Amino acid sequence: MKNRKKIRNIAVGASVAALYVVLTYLANVLGLASGAVQVRLSEILTVMPVLTPAAIPGLFVGCLLANVLTGCALWDVIFGSIATLLGAVGTYLLRKYELLAVLPPIIANAVIVPFVLLFVYSLEGTYLYFFATVGIGEIISCGIFGTILLKSFKNSRFKL
Repeated sequence: MKNRKKIRNIAVGASVAALYVVLTYLANVLGLASGAVQVRLSEILTVMPVLTPAAIPGLFVGCLLANVLTGCALWDVIFGSIATLLGAVGTYLLRKYELLAVLPPIIANAVIVPFVLLFVYSLEGTYLYFFATVGIGEIISCGIFGTILLKSFKNSRFKL
């Protein structure tokens, strides 16, 4: 029985990672995944640790792979993936408080990503400007669409 649970957790994590990569590619094709204003469709998945801790490594690996495969700079790959990992762990820790559970990925990305935009990509703007634009994108993807996804899972018969 323990092996079944381990296999299930690996499968869930791998599925989350794969979905994260595919959704990042889709957002990239639509021009939403990079730059000052980022609405990464993949960030919708950051609510998944509310449902299962197996989503945490899946989100981290998915972000890492998505950033590598979309040609991000090394420091973006590292710090973007760390932001996603911190957000996922925070979401898991706040899983009993669904309204608050969406805040860690929003905050982690709004705090960390502006440094990447300023110092790695040398985009024109200030930290506060990028904090606001990245934060708005995260509110849209995590806060709004992530909450809709979470409610859909909670109201369905499907359980992770």
